[in-house]
Amino acid sequence: APTPARTLTRTLTLALTLTLALILALALALSLALTHTLETMADVIADMLSDVPPEMGTIFLGMLAGLAAAAQLLTRRKDAAASTWLAGADQPGKQAYEHFAAWYSVVWMGAFGVIIAAQLYEQFTEVEYLGVLGGLALPLFLQPVLAPAQAERSLPFWKRYGFKANAWIWIYSFIGNYWYTHYFFSVLKANYTFPSWRLNYVPFCLYLATHFYFSSYHVLSNALLRKVATTYAAGPARWVFSALMVLCLSYATAFMETFTIAGFPYYTFENRSMAYTVGSAFYGIYFIYSFPMFFLLDERSYGPARTLYETVVDACGCGMLILTTLDLVRLALSIPLTIPGSLWELVH
Repeated sequence: APTPARTLTRTLTLALTLTLALILALALALSLALTHTLETMADVIADMLSDVPPEMGTIFLGMLAGLAAAAQLLTRRKDAAASTWLAGADQPGKQAYEHFAAWYSVVWMGAFGVIIAAQLYEQFTEVEYLGVLGGLALPLFLQPVLAPAQAERSLPFWKRYGFKANAWIWIYSFIGNYWYTHYFFSVLKANYTFPSWRLNYVPFCLYLATHFYFSSYHVLSNALLRKVATTYAAGPARWVFSALMVLCLSYATAFMETFTIAGFPYYTFENRSMAYTVGSAFYGIYFIYSFPMFFLLDERSYGPARTLYETVVDACGCGMLILTTLDLVRLALSIPLTIPGSLWELVH
């Protein structure tokens, strides 16, 4: 039978492959956005990589070493043959949503690649930004209504898993944009300079963009957490390994997004090296809470299905945990929080 270390290796390999595929696809598209010739593409990629501090390699090697060490304490379940990544047939609603979100990730990434490779964003006004990003978010909102699991078709749409998952992600994304973005402005000196309608000074189109970004991130985290839960016996060792995995995945996800957006000229940081190292840890606070909390939503082995009201309360609670932690970090660094702008405004 496969050893825990071998199973871990396969798990990490798949997760790393998916993450690297996303990084490379977006990095390539972002590189092409800055040049129209393949001859100079390597130089653009080199410029992006040159901003990545060398200590990032040490950080990631340290995370992998910690996971490998923790894996040695794991014990396989007797029914480990039932080990799975995505939700099974006993959770049809969740299965349908996760399959849809996983495949749709390829669609929106491909759309981003075309837009950026062709530098279409250079022609965008606030109307195009809102229309394109809203259009890319729309299929996820429509999935529970137009393409639910067969077993859920008789349910009112608000009782379907896909609707609850979208509600959870939307609330989480909304709170993140409305509040957390200002911590990036204050702590990391981030700034958006493209034309947009802004809600609380944050481009409203990004409220929509983060919906499909976060949907993809959380389907990946669901898969990893479920693989561990269905492969290894419950106990302190699995708890420690799962917690460590969430910490590592949170940091890696935050870094991945920061790196892949590096070629977009209208989102800047005062110190990009700091954004990669410290900023990834700061951004990763989002996912430390949200990955395990979203995974528990209607996960059969952890309790009964949640109502829509309970789902909303859970998402709001997660949002408050993140906000409090971000503010504690800001206070520890003695950095004032400044929130500019108006409730709703157009910024060119």
